[in-house]
Amino acid sequence: MLEIKGLTKRFGGVVAIDGLDMTIKQGEIVGIIGPNGAGKTTLFNLITGFLRPTKGKVLFEERDITGHKPHRIAAQGITRTFQAANLFPDFTVQENIVAACHLKPKVGILEAILHTPGSRKKREYALSRTKEILEFTGLDTRKDQFAEGLSSGWRRTLSVAIALAAYPRLLMLAFIMNLVIKVRESGVTVVVIEHNMRAIMDYCDRIVVLAFGKKIAEGPPEEIRQNKDVIAAYLGE
Repeated sequence: MLEIKGLTKRFGGVVAIDGLDMTIKQGEIVGIIGPNGAGKTTLFNLITGFLRPTKGKVLFEERDITGHKPHRIAAQGITRTFQAANLFPDFTVQENIVAACHLKPKVGILEAILHTPGSRKKREYALSRTKEILEFTGLDTRKDQFAEGLSSGWRRTLSVAIALAAYPRLLMLAFIMNLVIKVRESGVTVVVIEHNMRAIMDYCDRIVVLAFGKKIAEGPPEEIRQNKDVIAAYLGE
């Protein structure tokens, strides 16, 4: 589904991602782990178009999306969550998701002003989709709470809910234990970013470990647990 070939990102003299090769198969949950500064966030930003690579390619379903703008990549089916950047703090949980749903069936300004049948239909779609997402994520009990008043855990859940509004085929998110399995069961391929190795091991089909921008290990969780290079990277030995 996703293939990364020789991906490299330099910031001046600093190599954040160094010749990375990686694949993601449809239906997998893949964990990307590594100590702080390993390059995990840079990798997410390269895949989703928020950074342009220095070298290398990103292929999604065999199409070259290297360096495409984030909105183009999202339209093709890759979405990601952000810690708080995509939340409207003065909106309720429900209003945040409704706003995200409106991005899918775009409503023109004139349509909205004139309340045309087309705009009403799209509004009905947004409300219906929002209800589904609220129930799916467990946010239905908090739908009238303002985003700024949510705990950090529920903010992360709301971030996933907003990403789901775009009907992604590949979702890249920070680890949220109670949602990862449900999202995969709904038919979405999941790439999870996390620095806590223990937290992620029981939920992923495969783990990719980064250190200083390089892939130092890849395989099923039981192999990664025993890998000497991974243990050294985390313990600094």
